[in-house]
Amino acid sequence: MMKKGNLYYPAEEAKKKAWVKDKKIYSDALKDPVKFWEKLAKELFWFSPWKKGFEHKPPHFKWFLGGKTNITSNIFENNLAGWEKIKQKTALIWVPEPNNEKTRKVTYDALFKEVQKCANYLKKLGVKKGDRVGIYLPIIPEIVVAMLALARIGAVHCVVFSAFSPDALRIRLQDTGAKVLITADNYYRKGKIIDLEAQAREGVKQTKVKKVILIKRGRNNPWQKEKDFCPPRSMDSEDLQFILYTSGSTGKPKGCMHVCGGYLVQAYWTGKWIFDFHPQDIFWCTSDPGWITGHTYAIYSPLLNGIATLIYEGALDWPEPNKWAKIIDKHKVTIFYTAPTAIRMFKRYGGDVLSDNKFNYLRILGSVGEPIDESSWIWYFEKVGRKKCPILDTWWQTETGGILISSLPGLGPFRPAFTGLPFPGIKVGILDEKGLPALREGNLVILAPFAPGLLRGIYKDEERYMKTYWSQYPKGTYFTSDAALWGKDGLVRILGRVDDVIKVAGHRLATGELEEAVNSHPDITECAVIGIPDEIKGELPFVFAIYSGKRVKEEIEKEIIDLVRKKIGPIASPQKVFLVGDLPKTRSGKIMRRILKDIWLGKKLGDLSTLANPGSVNKLEDAIGNFKKSL
Repeated sequence: MMKKGNLYYPAEEAKKKAWVKDKKIYSDALKDPVKFWEKLAKELFWFSPWKKGFEHKPPHFKWFLGGKTNITSNIFENNLAGWEKIKQKTALIWVPEPNNEKTRKVTYDALFKEVQKCANYLKKLGVKKGDRVGIYLPIIPEIVVAMLALARIGAVHCVVFSAFSPDALRIRLQDTGAKVLITADNYYRKGKIIDLEAQAREGVKQTKVKKVILIKRGRNNPWQKEKDFCPPRSMDSEDLQFILYTSGSTGKPKGCMHVCGGYLVQAYWTGKWIFDFHPQDIFWCTSDPGWITGHTYAIYSPLLNGIATLIYEGALDWPEPNKWAKIIDKHKVTIFYTAPTAIRMFKRYGGDVLSDNKFNYLRILGSVGEPIDESSWIWYFEKVGRKKCPILDTWWQTETGGILISSLPGLGPFRPAFTGLPFPGIKVGILDEKGLPALREGNLVILAPFAPGLLRGIYKDEERYMKTYWSQYPKGTYFTSDAALWGKDGLVRILGRVDDVIKVAGHRLATGELEEAVNSHPDITECAVIGIPDEIKGELPFVFAIYSGKRVKEEIEKEIIDLVRKKIGPIASPQKVFLVGDLPKTRSGKIMRRILKDIWLGKKLGDLSTLANPGSVNKLEDAIGNFKKSL
């Protein structure tokens, strides 16, 4: 990596190896995005070609109309890398949490046989094309098998994050009307055995589930005696492939519907170009398959590209803080894709923890899930990437199906805290409330012809689909609910959710910008900023920052306030800085800012079972309660 001012560029050696080397691809793709995507789609396998590339009847749209395909045919027998070349290659590396358990490596051929056995087993149970099937599994090889088996026969998989409570599972099963659930007896999490079967049995109550398929972790599966041949179902490009629900942090979770053709094309090409997949790569995306990142970049995209994908059952920092780093070294991981929350956690442990880790094989690092602050970007680049690996910050959503904004590793440029450029063929805009191009920051939108993998609707809720994504601007403009701004160099900076904007005396302040200022303090590893209602100014920013130092807290609090005033301005001055030991997070690593706000407002917190650290809530309640008493 070469630095020029605030920008970083790929080294000449990396450029030569990259799939995309000419930045002209951006302008060429935007001349005719439909033709561009059709050209990419033609390289993949289709049972029969499409008759029309794109159809738009605002707000609804379709891609590759009339085309027939199956994503598993593209992963296995018709893989672009060549089936005979990859069948004996490692497809899946599974690392269990207990150190005394052996890693499992599964070849493409062995995985294909397991998928076909599972598919035949499901067919015997009466599962057919279009049926919705729930998957409530931890990070074990069988979750990959189950998802691909359902795709093979044309059924719709609905994966539910294994840390979700029985109530959360029930809501999703009820909404989809699933009659079959695939689950497991247990799994490991930080040394504890989690009884998943008990949660599943509770979760299927008051649903239409008639059959629970129980996988015994580490033992033979129910489909072992089935034949290992199952022909793929020919699927229309617009047939439903899967439904994936948003986390539901506010309101009822939304069932995002993704279809076969568009998702296939986007999953393949975004992985190939953004992560620069090459045959010998070993890719580790740390996301659970219960999230869209796990769907697309832990499973579908790497397998479509014929490379090895690694999945790890446990927590990244357990039983030792550099467990993740040891996995990278041991398994010669070449591309590592994780969340800013995880990066900040690694950073919090200090650089000395990584003194024995070499990272010799790493060549690309990725970030996903939320905007990454500059100090964490620099730490990731220097301590993990050893100043040679491009940092691919990526923006996308459950709704988009795949990455839509990120600099390409062979082109760059890369700038700390800036996500990058829209993927070739993707049109984005940053608009003000009136729909005009924003002078500074504004609302990020996607413009027609949209990404092929963009959701086609919210399951059984057309009204919510229209209201959430298509009502803010004229029809044909997709509202992302994220705030963003253009950099002078053309890079996009994501500022966070629009509802994560604090309005202080009429001034809009993005919480992401405030958090970056706080995180730049050397004694702070992570923070969350929320807006608290105020009669005079509308809202006031409150800071919750993780601090484990020895200096007097009052000094640190004052320094943070001064830092925010210096970096953003007096209008952004925090009303109060809480220095805490931890922040409430989901197991996927996202900070639950909603919980902080609800504690302050005295609202009922509801189900906290999906938190990775529920004990943090009581301490925060005490801290906020004590502060209120002092007022």
